[in-house]
Amino acid sequence: MNFTVSYEPTPDDVVRAAQYGIRRQLRTFRLGLPSVLVVSGAVCVLVGAVSMGIGMIAGAVVAPFAMNWGIRRTARRQLTYICVPTTIRVADDGYECRTDQSATTVQWSMFGRIVDTPESWLFFVNGQWNGFLPRCAFDGAQQAELDAFFAARRNAGVA
Repeated sequence: MNFTVSYEPTPDDVVRAAQYGIRRQLRTFRLGLPSVLVVSGAVCVLVGAVSMGIGMIAGAVVAPFAMNWGIRRTARRQLTYICVPTTIRVADDGYECRTDQSATTVQWSMFGRIVDTPESWLFFVNGQWNGFLPRCAFDGAQQAELDAFFAARRNAGVA
């Protein structure tokens, strides 16, 4: 496998990849926080601290929306650095992204997990979302080759 593509990520591509990657990274926290707030709120109501209990239950409802807003806001601040013409070279040992102002080379062995989504491949290092390759940057044959390559790595227990 060795191919090079030129691509300019759109703001929506970047935000969706970041949102999906960070949500996946924070899955336990995203599910645990509202649960803890609901249980704590119920306990507060039962012991007579009704206003605090209602506040905690309201916080459980608002928390997921606030997290999504925070993720989108953080991703949007990075758009000027990411949404520029980019050349992506993919090889058997890793990939390279080049722009006019930066160059990044990453070996596949760095990633502990590679997750494929309908829009991109997400890369994780030690459970932390690290980056992505957008599917729309590649033609159908290249996408199929990357899917097979990543599936083989997962089946071998590599990523």
